[in-house]
Amino acid sequence: MNAAARPARASRPVPASRLLAADVARSGILGLRTRRTRALLSALGVAIGIAALVAVLGVTYSSESALLAEIDRLGTNLLTVTNGQTLQGQEADLPAYATAMVRRVPGVQRAAPTALLPAARVYRTGLVPVYDTGGLAARAAGPSLLSVLGARLRQGHFLNAATSRYPVTVLGYQAAQSLGIARIAQAGPPPRVLIGGQWFTVAGILDPLPLAPEIDRSALVGFPVAAARLGFDGRPSLIYVRTAITRTGQVAGLLGPSADPETPGDVSVSQPSAALTARVAVAAASTTLFLGLGTVALLVGGIGIANVMVIAVLERRSEIGLRRALGAARRHIAAQFLAEALILGALGGTAGVLAGVAITAAIASARHWTLLIPAAGPAAGLAMAIVIGGIAGLWPAIRAARLPPAEALRTG
Repeated sequence: MNAAARPARASRPVPASRLLAADVARSGILGLRTRRTRALLSALGVAIGIAALVAVLGVTYSSESALLAEIDRLGTNLLTVTNGQTLQGQEADLPAYATAMVRRVPGVQRAAPTALLPAARVYRTGLVPVYDTGGLAARAAGPSLLSVLGARLRQGHFLNAATSRYPVTVLGYQAAQSLGIARIAQAGPPPRVLIGGQWFTVAGILDPLPLAPEIDRSALVGFPVAAARLGFDGRPSLIYVRTAITRTGQVAGLLGPSADPETPGDVSVSQPSAALTARVAVAAASTTLFLGLGTVALLVGGIGIANVMVIAVLERRSEIGLRRALGAARRHIAAQFLAEALILGALGGTAGVLAGVAITAAIASARHWTLLIPAAGPAAGLAMAIVIGGIAGLWPAIRAARLPPAEALRTG
């Protein structure tokens, strides 16, 4: 059979070119490696936004967890009784019999009085100017205060029946920090402070007390020595009351008339844990604001990626034209540039998550919190970074795909 007699073979269609996902990833990485500095700077914007989001969430959750744990430890059944304030803004005195009357109220488990000593200023040495009080106060207190507040000693010993009669003081945590007394040496003489112009030996330092910030900034002395040397007249100014948990609300309504029957309306009864719980709510509101700022930073990072990708399309016209001339389809060009943007977002998101976790861990360690980061935070942050990168690279990728090969080669 000659060639003319042979049946004409049907021409086979040329198969459409294909680009595997691995090829798209490799080409995207190659495109970024040729412009490393630009890629790192554009990913940095996304990393800053993600780091801010993760750090804000982590610090908020860790601090709230520590605060709520402290509230649970100290209890919500602590009440304070005061008699308003003087014209100078200080605590007014209650009647001398107020503590005894409060202890008779049904539902009251324990009560510990304290008395502000306004005439007794607290100084580290006699060389400190009189007006430089540092916001510290001297208070008379009894041995029962430690158990009623649920306070813990950081160092040393608390007041007892013996030391309460002598010039001995126990410092609140903030008071000790302000006076420059970080610790009590085991060997050698203990530190001393001036209270009311007289030297008092420091016997102990308390741990921070979030439910009693006024104690944190006070130097505590015994009632007997306060009466003998510091002008204490036997009238308390603030009484801490520990109640039965199920009767806190009922007891709060009875404390005013019991503490001062003559002028019960002047007596103020408060629940310190309620203020701390409100602080948690305020912190949550502030977290929303900071998350908004982090989102803005993330959007700015996305704009940076879009800018970099647009410039990349303009600079790589010849490459785009050559690839189109060699058979690459428009979708292949779009996929390559979109992959570059997605990789930039993923790199920035990963770096941001790691930075946010590191910042949270450093702050939690410095403040002795338990590190707590919601699992959804880093995952959502990384997903947001990738999505932002994809959105930022979508228009440059479409623009690159629409370039005619001849025009791209001519202008490249």
